[in-house]
This record gives sequence, structure tokens and C-alpha cells, in this order.
Amino acid sequence: MKYFLLTLKKMLRYLLKPLSFLPALCMMYLIYSFSAQTGLQSSQLSLTVSEKLLTIANRSLALGLDSGQLANYVLVIHLYIRKLAHVTEYFLLAVSIALPLYVYRLRGFWLVLITGIFCVCFACLDEYHQTFISGRSPSLRDVGIDSIGIFIGIYMTRILGFIGRKTIFAPLSLKMTESYKK
Repeated sequence: MKYFLLTLKKMLRYLLKPLSFLPALCMMYLIYSFSAQTGLQSSQLSLTVSEKLLTIANRSLALGLDSGQLANYVLVIHLYIRKLAHVTEYFLLAVSIALPLYVYRLRGFWLVLITGIFCVCFACLDEYHQTFISGRSPSLRDVGIDSIGIFIGIYMTRILGFIGRKTIFAPLSLKMTESYKK
């Protein structure tokens, strides 16, 4: 029974590890689908998000803004909401790529380099993709904004992975297991 469980555990590990990249593929699809929206659709989506955020803030903080003031503030924060969406999308992409690589024991400089290059190249391809969409245009500035989210995501993964390795998962590590055997 002991060997059966060990074999089952190894099989699951070899099956589940490659599947750990599925969130990254889903995130890449999500980014691609947002970029496939026309300029008007994209702008309308971010205006709707801005309006809902301000409506929630107006209610919860009791700001007492009327509809004219809300409409004015929506136009003010619209650009910031769009750029924050870029940072958030690429933050999630970087985390969903860096975490499986971290599990595969790619750490330190190489984790930053490989994940960073992959994500920045994807951001460049995403901007190039927008050249074929009506009302959209590529922007090197957007790649820079995406890169902010990418490197925040990579370093958050490194920090949380390091903390987890030293605290929560320390008893499960190979070094600790070998020291218990001696």
C-alpha cells in the first residue's frame, strides 16, 4: 500500500505540474480578447468601470455627488482606470507564469529574466496585435506600463515564494527531509 501511494503521488505530481501553466494561458487569452475589442468597445468598457467605481465610492463614502459631478469625475479618472487595467492584467500574467516556474525550481535572476522577457515580449505582441483592430493603435508607453505590472508580479512571487519556503513548506523541503532521515 505504501508503494502504491508513493507511485500515485509521483504520477499526480508529473500530471499536475504541467497543468500549473493553465492560468497563464487563460490570462494570455483574456489579454488577447481585451485587445481584440475595437477602440469604441474598449473605451466604453473602461468608462463603465469608472462610472461604477465612482458610484460605489459616492455611496459608501457619502460624498454627495450629483450625476453631473459624477460624469465629470468619470472623465477625469477614465485614463487612470485604463492604465491600471494594463498593470493589473500583466501583474496577473507575470504571477501566473512566475509561480509555476518557481515550483519548477527556477529562482533568483533566472526567474526574473525568463518571466520578464516572456511577459514583455507578449506585451509587445499584444500592442502589435492592436494595429489590426479598428480604432486601436500600438503604444510603446503601454508596454512600459505593462512592464511595471510584470516586474511587480515577478518580485511579489519571489518574495512570497521565499517566505513560504522558509516557513510553511520548510518541513516538506528536500533538505529538511534528508536531515530527518539521518
